[in-house]
Amino acid sequence: MRADGHAPGRLAPDGQDTGELQRRCARDVVEVAQGIRAVSARTGTALFAPPLTASARRRPRTGLAARWALLRALTNGQGLGGPADGAPKGMGQVLGAARAVLGRESLAALVAVTSLRLRVAAVLVDHPEFRRDPGMRRLLEAVTADRDLAAVRALRALFRDQGAQRALSGLAPLMAELVAVRALLEEDPEHDETGWALASGREPSAEPTVRPAPRPSADPLHRISGPPRADTDRGAAEAVDLTDQEKQFIATEGSFLGYLRNIDVLSADGRILVQNVRGPDGVVRYVVQAPGVAPGRPRNDSPQDFVGAWRNLVLADSPRTRSVLLALADYGIPRGAELALIGHGEGGIALMNLAQDEEFCRTYRVTHIVAVGSPVDDKKPADPRTWVASITNQHDVVPVLDGRDAGSVFDPHPHRYAVDYTGPTREFPLCHMLREYIEHLRTVIPEARRDVDAALTPYRGPIVRTQAYQLKDRAHPPDGYPFLTLPTTSIPTTAGPVDVPVRYYDSSVAHLCFPVCPDATRRLLPGVTWLTPSRLGRRALAVLSLYEHRCSTIGPHTEIALSVLVDDLWRPRPYDVAADLLRRVDLRRTGRYVLSLAVTSDEARVVAQEIWGQPAMRTTAEADLTGRRIGVRSGDLGITVQGRLGPGVRCPEADWILYGCRSESTVRTLVRAHGRPRLHPGTGVRLRLHTAAAEPLAGQLRRLGIDRTRPRFVLTCPQFMLHRSAGAVLPR
Repeated sequence: MRADGHAPGRLAPDGQDTGELQRRCARDVVEVAQGIRAVSARTGTALFAPPLTASARRRPRTGLAARWALLRALTNGQGLGGPADGAPKGMGQVLGAARAVLGRESLAALVAVTSLRLRVAAVLVDHPEFRRDPGMRRLLEAVTADRDLAAVRALRALFRDQGAQRALSGLAPLMAELVAVRALLEEDPEHDETGWALASGREPSAEPTVRPAPRPSADPLHRISGPPRADTDRGAAEAVDLTDQEKQFIATEGSFLGYLRNIDVLSADGRILVQNVRGPDGVVRYVVQAPGVAPGRPRNDSPQDFVGAWRNLVLADSPRTRSVLLALADYGIPRGAELALIGHGEGGIALMNLAQDEEFCRTYRVTHIVAVGSPVDDKKPADPRTWVASITNQHDVVPVLDGRDAGSVFDPHPHRYAVDYTGPTREFPLCHMLREYIEHLRTVIPEARRDVDAALTPYRGPIVRTQAYQLKDRAHPPDGYPFLTLPTTSIPTTAGPVDVPVRYYDSSVAHLCFPVCPDATRRLLPGVTWLTPSRLGRRALAVLSLYEHRCSTIGPHTEIALSVLVDDLWRPRPYDVAADLLRRVDLRRTGRYVLSLAVTSDEARVVAQEIWGQPAMRTTAEADLTGRRIGVRSGDLGITVQGRLGPGVRCPEADWILYGCRSESTVRTLVRAHGRPRLHPGTGVRLRLHTAAAEPLAGQLRRLGIDRTRPRFVLTCPQFMLHRSAGAVLPR
């Protein structure tokens, strides 16, 4: 994406910021694209102009030649390739379909996409961590190359990340650009206006086009992808008491920072706060305070999670807004009372959605809305008298989810009080945290704090009553239900307490199975007499397991494990592994002994070592196991696994037993899986070692001869769930 040779965040030779230079260049390029689009529109208008049509009838030789030249200018591969604006409805559709069949891309759209790519590059200058993420790389490549299926898979992988924090941080600053690219490359002409509005940062009506341009939806995702599925969850709200510690931090006097500190106190568990405040004029008014997205995994017991945030973004009516309505009804706010709505992040979206409801505004008089770090530029309250304030840090990636980034030249609400400042905190999610905004309002933009405080003068006074409400979802079962709904126990580790069984909500796996020499296998096992490799005929079986854990209770990570089948530790019998397949997994005597394990997170390494007794090490790796072509690369290990899977057959669930070693004891771990595994021949898959090092995993692969052969078969499951119990220490 970068062509200037400078490291991200550095200055260009003229002393200007590289990202700002790219944004300026992007604005220049989009102006060129708009000029080309205007020429295309005028050409289409001239093509179907009545005078030219009449001339073609009177003088076919010259008139038809002129129309043919105009038509070629629009549809030729070296021409404008744009839509035939001004054409009759039916003819315009025919020409659009012909352009799509012939593969003629609009020149104006391609130039606009170049501008958007420059904007993406500018975002990556400010956030270089997104470029290092393999999921974001796959998404960017798929969207800009107009590969729908690959884009959907990459997007799905991002959103299955634990807590969706990585997906949020990666998608938010690029959302407007990616949606615009997709709209401009889409064959459907209805999407053109949305793409051009996002690319140019202007209202569609400002575009130099002849035919009337439909106004894009306030939600660009809704316009591109179709309306989201209706949400039938009514939500719920329950009055709850604040803890004694929380009461010490809840403001007793109304002020802007006081309300924000109240929100910060509640920001972890899906609650909102409603307060009565007696203003300077003696009138009692009401303040509703709503936090943003709760941290951690998506939570089905509360609408204050990542899924709820997207519902609020694309739907004015969502479980969060319904839950807030139920809370206000329970609180007993009288009809016609004056309300101030103050929210952070997704809380600001939910409260703005309430203010858009005409019935709500007829019931209550919404006088003020203050949104901090919220994407609300595409929303407008139903009551035009409502005073709206928006405060955003330009490094915060959440506010751009409304389709308007910090560098946009279009201001949809020029009469709002808006502060878009450059804060000292650049890293996400730190720059989105409310405590950072509070500190910036004190030190970086104190004038904004004073202005909002002045506007909130009617709500500055003693707090008369305070009540917290717990918002809940009603319609959704727990995540992973019923397979992953099981009792857990917390076990202390050096990385902190870990709940076991460890649950994996969304994973992919490929088990590469190699017949190997039993003597070579025996030499890799610990020097004890009770661990013997299982024989299948004259050979033992080694398994190289490749995992892509996108969402788990110990965080997302990639896992590469080498294991061998071993017999019953007390009474080894020939072919006992075949008989074990007929037993329940918890009654099996055979299992796989883990020789080496490489993981991409410290927490996964600690859990493997201290709970399961497996020889784990931290490494870097990239995995793609969701399609017919699988690929895993690890530069640290010097290992690459690539290939295309052949035809496969369904097989039973792959539950298994894993053995490890802790001190002088053997550790037995029960693993249960739920998915749709398939068995494939291994002829199309190849393992390569790019290192001569004798580190554990590469050295063991060489000693087993795996680096020179292809797997006999491959067991895969592109999407499955599993849980691993705590390791049971055996008395030998």
